[in-house]
Parts: sequence; structure tokens; C-alpha cells
Amino acid sequence: MLGILMLDTRFPRIAGDIGNPATFAFPVAYRTVPGASPKRVVIAPDAALIEPFVTAGRALIADGASALTTSCGFLVLFQRELQRALPVPVWTSSLLLVAELDAAPGSGGTTGIVTVDAASLTAAHLAAAGARADTPVEGLATDSAFRRTLLDDEAGLDVEAARADTVAAARRLVERRPDVARIVLECTNMPPYASAVAAATGRPVYDITTLLAGRWCALPSHRKTSP
Repeated sequence: MLGILMLDTRFPRIAGDIGNPATFAFPVAYRTVPGASPKRVVIAPDAALIEPFVTAGRALIADGASALTTSCGFLVLFQRELQRALPVPVWTSSLLLVAELDAAPGSGGTTGIVTVDAASLTAAHLAAAGARADTPVEGLATDSAFRRTLLDDEAGLDVEAARADTVAAARRLVERRPDVARIVLECTNMPPYASAVAAATGRPVYDITTLLAGRWCALPSHRKTSP
């Protein structure tokens, strides 16, 4: 079972979102971290949240989780602390894919990131992910409906607007940086729109579900062996 550490939010979680169990082809369990609002994680990262995340992670492990992830890519900032404190693999963010994709044999160009808030995704986050400091980043428009829904934790979600806002950010990224050969979606609420981003940009798209599918299947207990 994969344990998912959730921010304390109320916005809807459609299929494809990390907060919807239908997203996954393997068993998952959730635990919300009280007080972990989007603004305390994204806008003003609060190190006081590390211990509540550790406590919630231990509870999921006690319930049978053999690996842990989180519902916000910005938590890569706490990757080292959470992994040190918890006895199972911890994969905080899709940003962990960036360096791997850039280093893959035959990879050309660079990896670009689409995020909920470009101003908040700092060099510290990239360093925590092992990514280059000059990795291209593009955020949702500051006046976009999807950004407002996520950061203000609104009760409703306009799915078509969310798709359009995510695609628009990706288009801005590749227009500004034509050398971007592949895109990583930082936000765990963006995977439902990954195919639309790929169609609009002509680039392969990776996200938290991509990372988790690969990491989960690679765990020793889940590897398929030949008869």
C-alpha cells in the first residue's frame, strides 16, 4: 500500500488527481496533515510542518504503507528531512524526476517545469530535487481560476478552466524556451490535464503519477520476476 500525505484542503479531487484513489492501479491510503494549508506549503514554507508530516507518515506506515508520497510538489523542500525520519521510501514530488530525465541516455534539450506558482518555486526547491538551478519554470497565470482554486482552497473546481490554465502555462513555457524537450508538472492536481498539455506542446509530459508508477513497481517487493 502507498501512503499519501495530504495537505489540509477542501477543493475537489477529480480522477487523475493524487487525492482521488481512482487515479491509481495499486492500493493507496490517505492521511491529512492538520494545518498544512497550500499557503503554508507553497507561498510561505513552514518548517514547523515537518513534524506533523512525520507523525502522519508514521501512522500510515503503522497501517501498512510500504512507501509514502505527498499531495504537493513543493514538499520536495522537506524531502531529506522526511526520508531521514521515516523508515520507508519517501517520494515527495514529481520534481524528483527532473534530474533523472535530463540525465537519461539520449535525452536532448532540457526539462521544463509547469507549477502552480512560479514565484514560489525557488532555487532551494530545485536543489532539493537535484535539478539544475537554471531549469526553466513556468507557473499558472497569477489571475487564473485554477491557481486561485488551489492556493485559496476554494470549494469548487472548474475543470475546463483548470485544463485551459494548465495548457496556457505549458504553451508559455515552450514559447519562451523552445529548447524544452519534455515537461514535468509540479502540481499534483495537474495530472488530469497532462494529455492536453502533451497535445498542445508536442512534448512528453511527466507528473507525480508518472513518478509513483515507476517507483512503486521498482520496489523489491513489487518487482516482477521471471519464472
